[in-house]
Amino acid sequence: MEQNDRILSVQDLHVKFDLRGRVLHAIRGVDLELYRGEVLAIVGESGSGKSVFTKSFMGLLDANGSITGGTMDYYPTPGGEPVRLSCLKGEKDWLRIRGREIAMVMQDPMTSLNPLKTIGEQIMEAVCLHQGLKGAAAREKALEYLRDVGIRDPEQRFRQYPHEFSGGMRQRVVIAIALACSPRILICDEPTTALDVTIQAQILQLLKQMRQKYHLTIVMITHDLGVVANIADRVAVMYAGDIVEIGTADEIYYDPRHPYTWALLSSMPQMGVKGQDLFNILGTPPNLFAEIRGDAFAPRNPQALKIDFVKRPPYFSVTPTHKAKTWLLDPRAPQVEPPAAVKLLRKEASVHDRTR
Repeated sequence: MEQNDRILSVQDLHVKFDLRGRVLHAIRGVDLELYRGEVLAIVGESGSGKSVFTKSFMGLLDANGSITGGTMDYYPTPGGEPVRLSCLKGEKDWLRIRGREIAMVMQDPMTSLNPLKTIGEQIMEAVCLHQGLKGAAAREKALEYLRDVGIRDPEQRFRQYPHEFSGGMRQRVVIAIALACSPRILICDEPTTALDVTIQAQILQLLKQMRQKYHLTIVMITHDLGVVANIADRVAVMYAGDIVEIGTADEIYYDPRHPYTWALLSSMPQMGVKGQDLFNILGTPPNLFAEIRGDAFAPRNPQALKIDFVKRPPYFSVTPTHKAKTWLLDPRAPQVEPPAAVKLLRKEASVHDRTR
């Protein structure tokens, strides 16, 4: 990826929340380059900071949260001057970004839709606000978005209310509303969590199609690595408010290097062995109210080194596109074998490469 291709650049970002006089350090020095036209998946357990991190792109942090360090630059045009998002303060400034530049599909579509307004009204509202269309032109554009997201009989559905739609259809409507804002970046926060496997696949396929048609850059948030295997170009693994590993989808799935990534892959149901208990990650995530020393995953990592409890690891490069924050990549570290599930994935990748 070239520097001129980047659409968002985050450097050493810190986000903190003030909770009853105590400070929660939710995002701890995150670095990230997002490139134009890609699909980036951000994966990690609940509470790892995925949603807080991406909400900071749109100024949607709760009133008790704030960016306390680092920079966040948005590039509307390739190679052009950036907008420093981390310096925006008032709603007036954020409204120039929110929706029309960066839009978000929330986790639960039922809480995103107004139960007192028809589906058509809600899509038209976004069309009028962000595209300047009125009346019949706005209505036709809203119908076009309903067709794009695969809603049958859009003229009839246009007049219906959210409770008359299934969960999968409501998710399609929320995507249509986001598209109606004409954004350059679309953030999808766990868009398939409450859906069955068949509908999940349909929603992911829909996002692929919308990415091509509307030239979108997509950030997909999920706790399930299996969900993003066929849609993501790159995967960022997040733990305790930091991105601990990032690389192409193939690099993360078939050549992971951070023990937390090993644990997430081993936890996928499809990696289970008949007659054996499913793998689960021992312990719980760290308390972000307290100062974290060393590698945040060390207390849950059976292969942790002594230095993991003392000093936070820097990024070590595996390839030009793949890096991880783990002392296991230090040339002085002992050789530690990945778990059986990761070895199996590597073997499958090797067989696939030989048969192509």
